Amino acid sequence: MTNIKSKVVAVIGNDISTDIIYPGRFMATVLPTETPQYAFADNAELNKRLKNKEIPPNSVIVAGTNFGCGSSREQAVSTLKGHELIIVAKGFARIFLQNAINLGLRTVVCPAIEAEEGDEIEIGPEKVTNVTKGKSFPTQPLPRARQAIVDAGGLIPYTRKRLLEKVGKK
Repeated sequence: MTNIKSKVVAVIGNDISTDIIYPGRFMATVLPTETPQYAFADNAELNKRLKNKEIPPNSVIVAGTNFGCGSSREQAVSTLKGHELIIVAKGFARIFLQNAINLGLRTVVCPAIEAEEGDEIEIGPEKVTNVTKGKSFPTQPLPRARQAIVDAGGLIPYTRKRLLEKVGKK
């Protein structure tokens, strides 16, 4: 992963469940092109900013521990991926993290992260730097194979790329 400079658009707490990210009442909507409209639907301000495209791609949401806990619904990831958000959290729920890898959502495990909404941060392969506060925090990088899946855009594009390479059609 190359360094990414971005802005923190929201700071949320610990134990953010998939029901907070993508409320269960919208489970009838499963298409990745349609799920983004329901991102954080019960947080009216954040949802409105996302739906009105006031939050640019590669913006960062900073979270505490256990982000994505609860149901294993894939829509919680696709709704965030649809807005091209980056999630920097102190920790992720295991199934959410695997779904994020499979769908190509950029996630960063950064146990000591300190940031506020509006802070400018730089995400590198080994650390997150809060440029606004002048502090750096070590990350826990994904294993190389999993990072390659994220970098390819998810498991399907990664597999397609590998199959094409195997038959010599880069």
